Amino acid sequence: MHMLGYNLCMDMKQKLSKVPLSPGIYIMKGQRERIIYVGKAKNLRNRLRSYFQKSASLDDRKTKMVQEIVDFDYIVTRNELEALVLEANFIKKSKPRYNIILRDDKHYPYLKLTVNEEWPRLEVVRRIVKDGSLYFGPYVPAGAMRDMLDFIRWNFPIRICRYKMDRPFRPCVQYEMGRCLAPCAEDRRSAEYRETYMEVVDEVRSFIKGEKRELVSKLQDHMKKLSDELLFEDAAKIRDRINALKKSWESQRVIAPDLNDVDVIGLYREKQEAASYMLFIRNGMVIGQKDFFLKIPGEMDNRELITGIIEQFYSKEILIPPRIILPVRAGLTIERRWLTQRRGSSVHLSFAKSEPEIKVLKMADDNALYAFNRHKETKVDETILRVRDLLHLDTIPSRIGAVDVSNISGSESVGGLIVYENGKFDKDGYRLFKIRTVKGVDDFAMIGEVVGRYLKGLSEDGGEVPDLLLIDGGRGQLSHAVEAMRPFDIPVEIASIAKAKNDTSTSERSHVQKDLDRIYLPGKRTPIYLEPALDTTHLLQKIRDEVHRFAITYHKKLRAKRTLQSPLEEVKGIGKARRLELLKHFNSIDAIRKASADEIASLKGMNRQVAEKLKSHLRKLNKTGTVQK
Repeated sequence: MHMLGYNLCMDMKQKLSKVPLSPGIYIMKGQRERIIYVGKAKNLRNRLRSYFQKSASLDDRKTKMVQEIVDFDYIVTRNELEALVLEANFIKKSKPRYNIILRDDKHYPYLKLTVNEEWPRLEVVRRIVKDGSLYFGPYVPAGAMRDMLDFIRWNFPIRICRYKMDRPFRPCVQYEMGRCLAPCAEDRRSAEYRETYMEVVDEVRSFIKGEKRELVSKLQDHMKKLSDELLFEDAAKIRDRINALKKSWESQRVIAPDLNDVDVIGLYREKQEAASYMLFIRNGMVIGQKDFFLKIPGEMDNRELITGIIEQFYSKEILIPPRIILPVRAGLTIERRWLTQRRGSSVHLSFAKSEPEIKVLKMADDNALYAFNRHKETKVDETILRVRDLLHLDTIPSRIGAVDVSNISGSESVGGLIVYENGKFDKDGYRLFKIRTVKGVDDFAMIGEVVGRYLKGLSEDGGEVPDLLLIDGGRGQLSHAVEAMRPFDIPVEIASIAKAKNDTSTSERSHVQKDLDRIYLPGKRTPIYLEPALDTTHLLQKIRDEVHRFAITYHKKLRAKRTLQSPLEEVKGIGKARRLELLKHFNSIDAIRKASADEIASLKGMNRQVAEKLKSHLRKLNKTGTVQK
């Protein structure tokens, strides 16, 4: 049932006549049921008829689109707001060629302060849940947020652990280092102590929000009170915190103190290509920025372009500010109502008017120009094209994901996924997985679990899908990865890369190729051998080595954490005092293992019996590989 130009077949005319006069979305389809455009309408029948009437005045883009339409579907909604949300979800999922596509499906990092809990904590999250917690962000890129988090952990003794606080337990090393007030301790559960803890929580909130004057004034009052009570050591700690805060704020980028919380969308365009640059300003400070390069399908004015950006960007889980400054004058009444509904309070969309607004919009527009030029200077990597041909892929693998696992005797088994895109590793796309379902040593099953969990996350959260998934391993790892992909309808090609194997084959072909890395493809019995001198080989090996490094680093980190935290605590008779004395004297677990029982027993609070128990315990752990040199 093909439709050329405006010549509708009888079936299509009948279908069009039955479309309701209701709000909703319409879905244009080309050959093989492929979705080529998704739009929303206040009146579906009138909007659809406007495409197919001979008297319709369509621009070149829509005229070309109509010539490709084979069929259409529609979904009725209760109102235009529902249609807007549904349209954004369909565009994100199907990426129609005649819509503006914002190629950014990442969940941005936020700081979460759990003020809904009795003893609040601070953590980094990528999902916003309406649970009563305070969320701050988005922080893009995440480097500034990590620096802020490190500063808070050094200067504000708030807990960072995820332990349930329903009952008391022994404080951890964070308390011993003076970085936590240890509300987990039984003797620190009083109402008076909670008041002290909540003061620190409020200070953390003020620091993150950039309430400088209020926070410094509060700390100065607290310092004076401690000094009046002759608690000079505690007062000195507050003084040092104030000095550290002032020094930290000197490096923060305050550009528009009068604007408070606002997002600014800059735009630069040349014909059918454009770059958008977004500034996230909170309390007058830039906490993040993000740029997008856009391919514009035919003639599209800037108002329609910005509308598409807003609908797609803010349809994800993101904190919406009360104001968004636009690079064009546009009413966008429905979009404003939708954002207000999502935020739960009024949101204003407007062109820059005041001097501070004009200043930040110019900054965003200038950066959009720089982002546009950077992208244009980045040409298609010819090596990537050759990888496509080498692996017989259907598409250019511009975005490559790679998977590997790491474990020793099934202990602390982990998986890692890295992303390579536009000639570099995309650290924001990296993911780590603790193996949950596989017991013992089974690398095949572990690969399957990691691939399955990663694809499940993409299907549920709408993450950006790699063009190629590269598995570190051979035919066995590949088959388990392919099996893990089956439940998910995600268009991604897959291959595995195996290191050279030292076989004993006497055939000339095997003898020559046994020292070569090789690629396995689904359904192909014969691997593709990688010639050492080729740029394609170097690139694939580089990606394989990076995911291996990423996974094994995480594995070592978990093993080191387990090694440092558990051995002394597992020995009966060694409590906190003895553990601190041992670490203070020997500095490391390895040094304790090398010490004699007599040397251990000679320490304050120790005895021969406990020393022998400790030596025996460390010897057993060393045999299983838990304690290393």
